Amino acid sequence: MVEQGTKADPGRDVICVDGKPLKSRERLLYFLLNKPQGYVTTVSDPEGRPTVMEFLKKCPERVYPVGRLDYASEGLLLMTNDGALAQKLMKAGSHVPKTYLVKISGKPDKRAIERLRAGITIELEDGARVKTSPAKIRLVEDGANPWYEMILIEGRNRQIRRMFQRVGFLVEKIKRVQLGPLVLDVAKLKSL
Repeated sequence: MVEQGTKADPGRDVICVDGKPLKSRERLLYFLLNKPQGYVTTVSDPEGRPTVMEFLKKCPERVYPVGRLDYASEGLLLMTNDGALAQKLMKAGSHVPKTYLVKISGKPDKRAIERLRAGITIELEDGARVKTSPAKIRLVEDGANPWYEMILIEGRNRQIRRMFQRVGFLVEKIKRVQLGPLVLDVAKLKSL
């Protein structure tokens, strides 16, 4: 029996109410992962491809990827066990901006870029056609195969690839560098 007013340490003490121990609060974990190409952003893959979970094998608690980057894309991926935050970031109406560096095969003209900025109709894998939300796009490195910074407020499956394909260009590389306020600040980005 402890005297009334004594402070408990939830990390060390067992606190009981009516003889039953209180459930301890889960420790929330947050990891920013620089996902390389060749990994899927799922907990497990029925096709046997490597998943991002391999990078956190030694994590003592279960965490999971928030959002997705396709197999060929790389960059910022949040891994957490904070379900409330994950839901807030990925909710369709949340409009959390996602910033990507995108390398294009060939050089789109101003008209093609304006079509992407305005929002463009793309076909999804199930055959449905949807119009994307307007995108912010700016040229970051000119050349025969230029790099663009692209900011989206939605994240449909393979959306960037489908958008550029719709205006006649293939995407060579995609790297997500920001998710809302979270920034991937890897020095490697400077050399695209």
